[in-house]
Amino acid sequence: MIYLSSYPALREQIRRQKNQAIQSYFHRRIYHHDNPYQIWGRSHPLRVLLILSHMRSGSSLLTHILSQNPAILGYGETHITYQTPQDIKQLMVKVYWQCHDFRQLSDLKHLRMTHHYVLDKVLHNRLLADESLLKQPQVSVIFLIREPTSTLASLQKLKPHLDYPKQFFYYKNRLLTLGRYAELIHDKERSLWLTYDQILDETETVFNQLHAFLGTDSGFSEQYQIMKTTGQKGVGDSHGKIKSGTIIRNKPTSQVHLPQDIQAEAEDLYQSTYDRLYNFCTAGVPRL
Repeated sequence: MIYLSSYPALREQIRRQKNQAIQSYFHRRIYHHDNPYQIWGRSHPLRVLLILSHMRSGSSLLTHILSQNPAILGYGETHITYQTPQDIKQLMVKVYWQCHDFRQLSDLKHLRMTHHYVLDKVLHNRLLADESLLKQPQVSVIFLIREPTSTLASLQKLKPHLDYPKQFFYYKNRLLTLGRYAELIHDKERSLWLTYDQILDETETVFNQLHAFLGTDSGFSEQYQIMKTTGQKGVGDSHGKIKSGTIIRNKPTSQVHLPQDIQAEAEDLYQSTYDRLYNFCTAGVPRL
């Protein structure tokens, strides 16, 4: 009897051949149709769910909450630049490969590709080169924003080499772009907006709204599974909190003291974006 553990070169060769076969399978099914949302063997097109947000917004937490639902498949930032609708095919291939391990026969169930949504998280303006994608009826969007003081304090920890004006420049331009995206979509059936504080403080209401907005068979939970990509830099939050597998509500006390002019402009910008999202999107939590 041959034990593969005794032949590491043979084991590695078999592993590579297996991975190539699975990737080829996904590729053939996804690219069989010219329709960006259609996959061979499915009676209904696959929908795209985009989290449009900014860095340090809680988007990694939202990604894990959403991906726990069996109707949604995603893992975080794919860094795909969407230049044409056909780039949706690239998203499908990447997500179906990255989200699954194929180590046992039971893992072959992942080849069914029965999910309703494929998810990407987009945090930078340059990645949505073709903004007309947002007008596609097969694309649903969740906007997520976070108030400026906590955002910029967290951003300072993440990127201490950037001074406050540069950090604020990113935050400002991203919020302005998110507001413009919401106005471009102008469809409350395909766009929902949330804040990070709402996810922490009004969790059940947010979950109910997500359930209604996405039309999933099952709801959402505070507990989520750790994925193989959880905590990886470039994919999402690489800090320890995201690896807890549940929502942690203890909010850090901000030690950042923004220059007065930046603080004032940031608060005005956040409020104007908040109002703009409220006008053009479905609200995750009713406004008081």
